[in-house]
Amino acid sequence: MADFVAAIDHGTTSTRCMVFGHDGREVGRAQTEHRQIMPAPGRVEHDAAEIWANTQQVVSDALRTCGLGADDLAAVGLANQRETTVVWDARTGEPLSNAIVWQDTRTDHIAAALDRDGRGDVIRHRAGLPPATYFAGGKLQWLLEHVEGLREAAEAGRALAGTTDSWLLWNLTGGPDGGRHVTDVTNASRTMLMDLETLDWDDELLGFFDVPRAVLPRIRPSSSADAYGATRADGPFGGEVVIGGVLGDQQAAMVGQVCLAAGEAKNTYGTGNFLLLNTGEELTRSRNGLLTTVCYQFGDAKPVYALEGSIAVTGSAVQWLRDQLGVIRGAEDSEVLARQVTDAAGCYFVPAFSGLFAPYWRSDARGAIVGLSRFHTSAHIARATLEAICYQSCDVVAAMEKDSGVHLEVLKVDGGVTANDLCMQIQADTLGVDVSRPVVAETTALGAAYAAGLAVGFWASPDELRENWHEDRRWSPTIDDEQRRAGHVGWRKAVERTLDWVDV
Repeated sequence: MADFVAAIDHGTTSTRCMVFGHDGREVGRAQTEHRQIMPAPGRVEHDAAEIWANTQQVVSDALRTCGLGADDLAAVGLANQRETTVVWDARTGEPLSNAIVWQDTRTDHIAAALDRDGRGDVIRHRAGLPPATYFAGGKLQWLLEHVEGLREAAEAGRALAGTTDSWLLWNLTGGPDGGRHVTDVTNASRTMLMDLETLDWDDELLGFFDVPRAVLPRIRPSSSADAYGATRADGPFGGEVVIGGVLGDQQAAMVGQVCLAAGEAKNTYGTGNFLLLNTGEELTRSRNGLLTTVCYQFGDAKPVYALEGSIAVTGSAVQWLRDQLGVIRGAEDSEVLARQVTDAAGCYFVPAFSGLFAPYWRSDARGAIVGLSRFHTSAHIARATLEAICYQSCDVVAAMEKDSGVHLEVLKVDGGVTANDLCMQIQADTLGVDVSRPVVAETTALGAAYAAGLAVGFWASPDELRENWHEDRRWSPTIDDEQRRAGHVGWRKAVERTLDWVDV
């Protein structure tokens, strides 16, 4: 009897497989990191073959840990890092280049050119996105221009392209032997190539980037029993299991947090921070630096949209302390070190390593630590790093309130950084509202599982999902408004110091 749903959660730094029961509780998991390839300043790449190998490994390990097989699974869901772009040979399945990661800034000249000649306004209206290095369309244009023979192969149907969901789905369903080349509406909405109203690739937008339609996957709903096929019997699941749900990771977290009604919001703290507000079935176009994106589409129902504030570097700033500076040995040490001081003593860290995303959209910005004196120690730097995670989220919340008129009473949070209790307390203090963490903090995988389970009737309706949500911990503000305002003033001054650093 199929009593469980599995989810593959492929993120920026690692891939995991998690198995959930009907109550939404985790039964087991396996996880492994993949390499971050940085061949030059501003360039971030992944090895797509390594990602597929890791996916197979974590699926096998998770099922073995749980003592389960394909017959025990009602469905499989997939969540993925969005915008990261892969190209591969349709005949052999070999990647034709390293994947270009969403953090990569090599396409800044493409984005700048789009804005200079007015095409950027068309993209903003039709795709809901500003021209930026973040999104997949410019990355695919760059690959088509720089990978030898790719354009000819793409136009002839010998090469395929997509975000990482398409790469994994194609391999899970057979690869060169009948694999399905598909994506879902949430991932497609992160390309600058899809019309938000028609939910299809737009010919004019394709023309802006000189992308042939033939290279792109078909766009399907986020939750569907027949859109994605099933895993191959000779694949990592060891049998055929329906792939019922596919969502970009941040939209998956919305579903996992059961933010399924207009006005509900969550903030995911991972490599970056991603705050989404459900705006219902109506498109809400931002005037304050946010993104309009597809939140999800279940089956034949109308799509549900969201406003999103995307922040490039938050949790990865902690990784930078660990890997580049050697200040800490593990991410958990950032809290221990930061607790050695009561504040950052006027030090601010703006980790604009990939420019500034929402609500600024400044690709000319670069990271800066300001306000330093001989007094400051590594503990102050660690504290400033945690504060940077929170101040960037405050900037997004302010923009979201202006766009939507919705004032947050509580912020639902999830993701790996939420294990840092000090960081969550700083978030409550800087934001001035309660912060709530659920029992299942890894809501990205849970959301993918929910989408897959809904597609096959494992969960009868979203109401069942709401019954599964339980709060684990809540943080309330502990500082007054005057202290909060003073902190924000310093933060804004620090942000100003990062601008106009790179000529684009």
